Amino acid sequence: ATEYHLGLLKAKLAKYRAQLLEPSKSSAAKGEGFDVMKSGDARVALIGFPSVGKSTFLSLMTSTASEAASYEFTTLTCIPGVIEYKGANIQLLDLPGIIEGAAQGKGRGRQVIAVARTADVVIMMLDATKGEVQRALLEKELESVGIRLNKSKPNIYFKPKKGGGISFNSTVTLTQCSEKLVQLILHEYKIFNAEVLFREDCSPDEFIDVVVGNRVYMPCLYVYNKIDQISMEEVDRLARRPHSVVISCGMKLNLDYLLEKLWEYLALTCIYTKKRGQRPDFTDAIILRKGASVEHVCHRIHRSLASQFKYALVWGTSTKYSPQRVGLTHMMEHEDVIQIVKK
Repeated sequence: ATEYHLGLLKAKLAKYRAQLLEPSKSSAAKGEGFDVMKSGDARVALIGFPSVGKSTFLSLMTSTASEAASYEFTTLTCIPGVIEYKGANIQLLDLPGIIEGAAQGKGRGRQVIAVARTADVVIMMLDATKGEVQRALLEKELESVGIRLNKSKPNIYFKPKKGGGISFNSTVTLTQCSEKLVQLILHEYKIFNAEVLFREDCSPDEFIDVVVGNRVYMPCLYVYNKIDQISMEEVDRLARRPHSVVISCGMKLNLDYLLEKLWEYLALTCIYTKKRGQRPDFTDAIILRKGASVEHVCHRIHRSLASQFKYALVWGTSTKYSPQRVGLTHMMEHEDVIQIVKK
């Protein structure tokens, strides 16, 4: 009985938390805008507590100067910069420091987190001298507003229906959820007719995430700054943790490795184009997401190109031999060269 009770409480908590976080309609006072227009090929948000070195990092990586000083809350709004790396323009957002209770709106925390939701990757700046405390607090703040870091979406099929009650199935043995618990959680959200299919063994929390449906799953890099102030053993321990990178902005240590990791987490690919009878143009790459097909390349060049497409010639690692004649569904890989032939 306790398990059901806990599951029900979790559902109630998630529901009330969502109501708390939604700002009331009446108090929509006009303030200065906070979000920055999306530009470049990808967007990275820098979040962290005040005075961990976010602004110094932005000034080092981009040509934008963000004010940095030794007191907290030097940065008060969102400051954008652009990192140029491997031919891609990556927008880097320096956000004001988050404090405990940010999810409830303390210290403009709500706006900061809202901007973080729109990013492709989150860089969580942590002070290496403060140990694990900051990381746990920030993760908790982001969890409570529905940002899930380095997690994949739960593999649960869920579809509300007009009638017919709740049909529940699973393709795996469930150890954390049961049919009764799923029904109780759905009743809490006033859903009485739905199809539910579990394709993996998920916890009640993950099922609630699927029902609520506004969760954001994003990759996150934990960056420990100020490593010049701690011992080598501690640096080694932090560097071996999953998804972690150790740097020092003051002494400019390990910043190139951080850029490599960031590129890997953004999962971007560069595609080069070639005109018939000419050499490939390596100066201007088309930046796409990993898993992009020839059709995506056509849309990026011009929206009418896919309809006039006859075939494409591709050189690179995605082909068996170079050049290979391919169709629209061919998957492109990093640094492939493509020549498109129209009808």
